[in-house]
Amino acid sequence: MKNKIQHTFHVPVMGTGFTIDTPVRVAKYGISSVISIIDYMLMEKMRGFYCKKLNIPYEPITEKDEDFRAKRITAYLNLIDDIVKDNFNELINSFPEDRTEVEKYMAMLPDSSELKQDFNEMIKSNKNVNDIRNWLHNNLPVGSIDVNIMTKVDKTNYLNGEALPSEHNDAHASLRGFANSKLSSSIILSAGLNPRLYGYFEKFKDFFPDENGNLKKKIVLKVSDYRSAIIQGKYFAKKGLWVSEYRIESGLNCGGHAFASDGFLMGPILDEFRVNRETLIETIFEIYILALKNKNSVCPQKPLDVKITAQGGIGTFDEHQFILDYYKLDSIGWGTPFLLVPEVTNVDKHTREMLTQAKEKDLYLSKISPLGVPFNNLKGNTKDIEKMTLVDKGSPGSSCPKKFLLSSTEFTEKAICSASSRYQYLKLKELDSKGLSPEEHKKHFTKIVDKTCLCLGLGAAPLINNDIDRKVEGESVSICPGPNMAYYSEIISLKKMVDHIYGRTDIIKRNDRPNMFVKELSLYINFLKEKIDDSPKPVSEKELKYFLKFQKNIQDGIDYYKHLFSEIMVKNEEIKIDLLNNLTILERELNSIELKPAEEFTPQLLLVKAG
Repeated sequence: MKNKIQHTFHVPVMGTGFTIDTPVRVAKYGISSVISIIDYMLMEKMRGFYCKKLNIPYEPITEKDEDFRAKRITAYLNLIDDIVKDNFNELINSFPEDRTEVEKYMAMLPDSSELKQDFNEMIKSNKNVNDIRNWLHNNLPVGSIDVNIMTKVDKTNYLNGEALPSEHNDAHASLRGFANSKLSSSIILSAGLNPRLYGYFEKFKDFFPDENGNLKKKIVLKVSDYRSAIIQGKYFAKKGLWVSEYRIESGLNCGGHAFASDGFLMGPILDEFRVNRETLIETIFEIYILALKNKNSVCPQKPLDVKITAQGGIGTFDEHQFILDYYKLDSIGWGTPFLLVPEVTNVDKHTREMLTQAKEKDLYLSKISPLGVPFNNLKGNTKDIEKMTLVDKGSPGSSCPKKFLLSSTEFTEKAICSASSRYQYLKLKELDSKGLSPEEHKKHFTKIVDKTCLCLGLGAAPLINNDIDRKVEGESVSICPGPNMAYYSEIISLKKMVDHIYGRTDIIKRNDRPNMFVKELSLYINFLKEKIDDSPKPVSEKELKYFLKFQKNIQDGIDYYKHLFSEIMVKNEEIKIDLLNNLTILERELNSIELKPAEEFTPQLLLVKAG
């Protein structure tokens, strides 16, 4: 049982700062969580903070040090690992003189946990104290300290004006920082395939099996569908690298950047994994073994463990348990609700209070990200207020001190960020030269200045909370909650949040929260409408085909849910009728989007309002 995580949920990565030290807070209770490791500047500041707090010698890693990006990441992760181990040992060694922490650990486990049941039996039978403590040492798992990289955040870095080799790119340096750390955990890759980065994994032995066929460091892929999983899984397998987990994320019902699918919905995607799980594993294992043989590496006799997990919009115990049981998943990611748990996430007091008050209208899919990907946002956050203040003063854009999201070479040879003052000055100058009407000029002006410096905004909260130097980051915070935040309205404890996940209490006060599948469906229909509205007119034949395909994929999802709700998922007749009625309303809304070519086969789009 040792090292087998008992919890059926994990805390996924949230921004660059909100989960930057979450393992320190929750790993000792056997809860796994994820740190973003792209912001090596923030990690160095947090390392200095914890060293000072815990009286640990601190030697700064400066930008003058060779390979400082990767070294900062390695040093921070090693420190977090040490702190977690110390906290965990302290928790166990405090028993029985102080039972508080051990009892909190046990109380939060799911009631079905064998570990919890065994512990309670030992307490009832008055087992010897030393025997219980030894049992705790041998059986209690510590939560995993996992890390995340957005694969596309991989800009080229320079030294004295010369481009450094690709291994010094941001994502490459982050990978190296993790690979050189002493952690035995997983790296989660999100935002799509990056061939050069994926190839770089081959440089590090911890991603290959040891003499016992075990992996010290594991690869996890965030995927949008089964096709993406098998393509990327094969890509790694050909290099002798095993993907240990496929983490399915809802395209629109998650926080942060929204990597929307072409209308493919969560339920059917999960079902495809359920049906094809063994095929996925066997297909990739064949390729994997062949690659290991060619490398003269250790070859496992059977496929290594593969987890299938999911996240995005899950908000109740019933949803959590159904997803686990029916789709045979190993864990569920609960992100957005944990933004309201001070014991778990680093969110400043003002922003956390805003989140408790947020309703559906305050949570929206924005275009503020410099990456050009839709981004879940909270209206009125302090970073957006700061941004608009600069616009009103006639000096839009950020000074761009961190430079993680450089992606535009529209005006410059070296990439710059579309949220930077430099880019926005050049773009607005170009706009002024076009002689557009006031209405058109305003429309384009708003799109340009809407971009926000997420590098600073998403990393400021832990510095504010811990009173750490923030001359670079400032006082303003960006936040990235999913739509699910609208149904949570109070700041809560870790224990209460976990009790909610496992159905021991209910923290949702509203009775109008839609089912997670229904919510995602409505988000996709609205997303399609907006894409149609934003498309140039007349619409090209290529776009018309895309919209028709998108519409059909949503319809296929509705048909799937009709069967799921009627035959499998819901036993309560009243709830079943309500869910099916919601499907009927949304299906009618989908069918009101009429897509057809006009006369002479010039593609046109007709949007007919429902009702």
